[in-house]
Amino acid sequence: MRILLTNDDGIFAEGISVLRKALEKAAEIYVIAPDRERSATGHSITVHRPLRVREAGFRSPRVRGWVVDGTPADCVKLGLEALLPEKPDLLIAGINLGPNVGTDVLYSGTVSAAIEGIINGIPSLAVSLATHQEPDFSWAVRFVVSFLPEFTRQVVPAGTLLNINVPPGVPRGVKITKLGNIRYVNVIDMRTDPRGRTYFWMAGEPLDLNGNDPDTDVRAVKDGFISITPVQIDLTDYLFMEKLKNWSLPWSREELLREYLPDASAGAN
Repeated sequence: MRILLTNDDGIFAEGISVLRKALEKAAEIYVIAPDRERSATGHSITVHRPLRVREAGFRSPRVRGWVVDGTPADCVKLGLEALLPEKPDLLIAGINLGPNVGTDVLYSGTVSAAIEGIINGIPSLAVSLATHQEPDFSWAVRFVVSFLPEFTRQVVPAGTLLNINVPPGVPRGVKITKLGNIRYVNVIDMRTDPRGRTYFWMAGEPLDLNGNDPDTDVRAVKDGFISITPVQIDLTDYLFMEKLKNWSLPWSREELLREYLPDASAGAN
């Protein structure tokens, strides 16, 4: 099996390093990751400057790596279109330091790297250790290694990735979850620099809007469970799309002209 590893914490971060060492015993590993932390970059890509790439010197003959001065999505794009000798069988983004749960997946560089994988037809996982305090990645690594045989045996729908969050400590078990709803409060911290100029620091505390809903990833991780959430890239609200078709709108060219250019509509063909 050929596995592409990436992240948003940087290529030499502990999470991706311990995962690489665990997987290289049984698979051919490609590592393409940012040169430094790129957390909360979402699915941004670099289009207004050139991207620089250098090889990362890993000792194992089963590992090849590249360091990219771009975003996680850049790393996956470069890998698939320019760097890799062949298409990987699987993409894993992580192991991220800190949770990627709820609506935070929209900001996450880790999850966005996995999204770039499924856009290109590669089965993809995003894996996070849901803590920033004295991180111990051992259980997250154990779970990923034991989960991969089942993941490769099963069929995940096209356009769907699995977002995995592992709690700190010994997990109480595994739960299949939905994304929770998180909103941040006290987000903007306004400060003054030594020259008296105002600047702003993005901060904030997460507020769980789902309360105690046991089916969310937020609740599962808080309760000490490994959370697995299927995340799809199709954001279309199909139910409301049907209702939207019943709105009173100018559906035809003639109706548009009559609504917005009444003088011109009389002579329109």
